[in-house]
Amino acid sequence: MSIAESVKAARAELDAHVRETVAWHFDPDTGCPFWLEFAGGLDFDPRREIGGYEDLKILGHFRDEWLRGGPVRRWIPRGSAGKPTYVFETGGSTGVPKYRISQDDFQIDYEMFSRHLSDETFPRGADWLMLGPTGPRRLRLAVEYLCQIRGGICFLVDLDPRWVNKLIARGALQELELYKAHVIDQALTILRANDNVKCMFTTPKLLEAICEKISLKKADISGIFCGGTEMDAQFNRFAREELVPGIDFVPTYGNTLMGLAYSKPLEPSDNFAITYYPPVPRAVFDLVDPDNPDEPVAYNAVGRVMLTTLTREFFMPRFLERDEGERAEPIEGFPWDGVRNLGLFSEMQESVVVGVY
Repeated sequence: MSIAESVKAARAELDAHVRETVAWHFDPDTGCPFWLEFAGGLDFDPRREIGGYEDLKILGHFRDEWLRGGPVRRWIPRGSAGKPTYVFETGGSTGVPKYRISQDDFQIDYEMFSRHLSDETFPRGADWLMLGPTGPRRLRLAVEYLCQIRGGICFLVDLDPRWVNKLIARGALQELELYKAHVIDQALTILRANDNVKCMFTTPKLLEAICEKISLKKADISGIFCGGTEMDAQFNRFAREELVPGIDFVPTYGNTLMGLAYSKPLEPSDNFAITYYPPVPRAVFDLVDPDNPDEPVAYNAVGRVMLTTLTREFFMPRFLERDEGERAEPIEGFPWDGVRNLGLFSEMQESVVVGVY
C-alpha cells in the first residue's frame, strides 16, 4: 500500500472513531455530565452533525479553564460509572492545576508505547528506574505500569517538580542544587543496590545530572526512555554522543491530556531533529497558525500544536497546547501528520518555568 493509500485509510479510520467517540460522549446514557450540559447549550445535536474529524470545528476550541477545579466527577462518563477512577494533575505551579480523570487510558497508552520498544535494549523481565516527576502526575504510575507489563519491577524516586519550580522562581539556586543532589543520590542508591535495573525513564535535565555522577553504560543500563520540554535536536545529539553513547535512547513527547507520541527512528538526514507522531486515532495533532488556529500551516512550516484526544474516558477537541513545532508529513508506519523540532510556544517562553523538565 502506498503512503497516499495509507493516509486515506487512516483518515477513514479516524473519521469512524470520531463518530463513535462523539456518539458515546453526547449520549445521555453514556456521556459525562460536562459534555451533556455543554450539548444542552447548542442548537444542534453533535451526534447528527459530526460525521468525521473535520466536523469537530463546530464545537470550537476546548478551553484550558474547563479542567481547572472541580467537581472532577463531571468528567466521568455515565457509561463507565462505578469503575475505579484516578485523577491526575498537570500544571499547578501557580493556581489550580488541570485535572484529568482516568480509568484505563493510561494503561492502554503505555501498552501501545511498549510495542515500540526494542526487546533487546528494553529487555523483558528487566527492572526499571523511574527518575522523574511523581506525586499526582500520571507519569509515575504510567512508567511503573510500562515496566510491569514488560515483566519488571519499577523503582521510584520521590520528586516534587512544583517545589523545584518555586526554588527557581525565587532564585534559590543553592537550595535547588541541594534538592537535585538529594534526588540523584536516591537514584544512585537504587542503581548500586539492584543489578537487574536495565532501563529507565528520566527527563533531559535529570539525565545530565545523573551522568555527572556515574556512567550509565557501566551501570548496565541498556535503554533510556526520555521526555521533557528541553528535548531538542541539540540535546538529542548531546545525549547520544556524550551522555549515554551505546545506550538505546528513545525520546518521547507526551502529557496527561494526550498520552504518548512516538519518535520516528533517527536517520542521518535528520541531523538529530526529533519527529513525533501521535497515537491516532486516540489522539491527533494539528499544526495551526497561531493567529488563526482554524487554519493549518504548510508542511515544514512552524505552527502551534492543537491536540484532540478521542477516547471513551476523555473527549478533548481542538485544544491549543503550549507547544509549537514544524508540521511533519506522514510516513510509513505513521500515515498522519507529526511534529518536528518541538518546543515551547514562543509567546509563552517567558512565562513558563520548565523546572526538572
